Order: sequence, then C-alpha cells, then structure tokens
Amino acid sequence: MPRLYVPGPWSADAELELPPAASRHVQVLRLQPGDALTLFDGQGGQRDATVLHMGRREVTVRTGAAWTQESEPLRPIQLALGVPANDRMDWLIEKATELGVSAIQPLLCERSVLRASGERAEKKLAHWRGIAVAACEQCGGNRLPEVHDWQALTDWLRQAGSGAKPLRLLLSLQPDAQPLGEWLQRSMADAPVRGIGLLSGPEGGLSPAEETLARSAGWTPVSLGARVLRAETAALAALAALQLHPATTPSPAR
Repeated sequence: MPRLYVPGPWSADAELELPPAASRHVQVLRLQPGDALTLFDGQGGQRDATVLHMGRREVTVRTGAAWTQESEPLRPIQLALGVPANDRMDWLIEKATELGVSAIQPLLCERSVLRASGERAEKKLAHWRGIAVAACEQCGGNRLPEVHDWQALTDWLRQAGSGAKPLRLLLSLQPDAQPLGEWLQRSMADAPVRGIGLLSGPEGGLSPAEETLARSAGWTPVSLGARVLRAETAALAALAALQLHPATTPSPAR
C-alpha cells in the first residue's frame, strides 16, 4: 500500500486535500478514487486513507483509522558528517534514513570538497530533506530524520558540548581507535538508554587538528577495521552496526 508523508495534525473521517508533493506522488502512481493508502506525519502518527477525488493537480482523500507501528531504534542515532562530494550525500541520506537515523548534521570540514552557501546551500538542504521524506515513504519509517542546516565542524563541536550528551563516537583511522564491535560489546549492554552521536569526516577524514578538537570535546575514537572505506561507506557501515546491535534494535514485541 502506498505511504505518503503529510504533515499533521489530521483527524479521522475527514476530507483532506493533499499537499503538492503528496498529490504528485498519487498522480504518478495513477491511483484512482476508492484506492487505499497510508498517511504518516513524520512524528510517529499513521492513518489509513482512501482517495476521494483526483483533479488535474489536486488530490482529496478521506482519512480513516489511526494505527501505531514503531520501527525506530530504541536509542536515537544522530549522524554528523563532513559532506561528501557529488551525489554521494544524496545516496547517504537515503540509506541513513532507511537505517533509522534520527538526525543528520551536514558539516563543513577542512577537507570538504563540496561547499555551498546562501541560496545554493538552501536548495541543497531542501533537496536532502526531500530525499529523507521519500526514503521514509519507501522503508516504512514513521519518524522523519531532521536534516539540519550546514555548519562548520568547529562551530558545531562547540554547540554540541551543551545540553544532554549522547554517547559520542568518532570514526577514526588512528591506531588507538577501538574497534567498533568491541566497543559495542563492552559499552552498550550496561549503558542506560541514551542517544548515540556518530561523527564521520569527509573524503580524507578529519584533519589532525579537527580530530584532536573532537576528542577533547568527548568523542570516543572507534575503528571499522583495517580497510579504508569511502566517506559514505564508513558512515553507513557504522550506522548498520549500531542499528543491528541488541541494545539499539527494538524486539518484535515492541
């Protein structure tokens, strides 16, 4: 059954005109009056709906019963990363959303190839948020990850030092970095349920000065093994390991 992101709130048994993006999706799928679909609001709410009317550009649905099916990690996982070049960030956001990331922070680092500011940065951000929406519609996620505004790594590290602190992991190529699997076995079982922050660099990784700054801010260096992975591969491999760990993954009963 098609799933569409429609910002709430919406009540039961109400006629609702879909927003433009959702209407285009319905038209591309060639749904007809009487066809069923699912609406989700990106905050955990889901509701059945039925197509009532198909116009040239507008689509009207009637809302039905609400239902709950949580598919998010037990611990929210926030990914902060130096933006990779070309279209690799698009692919990374799509796959990170499928893996259940709760927030994505694009960072400008010393070795960043892709840089943007002003209107170009805003267009990139809107594009990435659209990718996250489409990935949620496809994978069954009912909570949209928040894709934050671009920030310089140094500024972000200063701001991230305030407020509630998640478990902080820094993907590192340095010899003293702990293997991520060992860290998970040792640290996750007895840790209280807290969020997880994952920091990953762009192509070439963080510079020595940036890594030193991150470590001094409380980020624990972890390693994914002997191979040097591409920037987007490393972030997704770490997310997959965290998502599949028993201390992070919901049981079927949930």
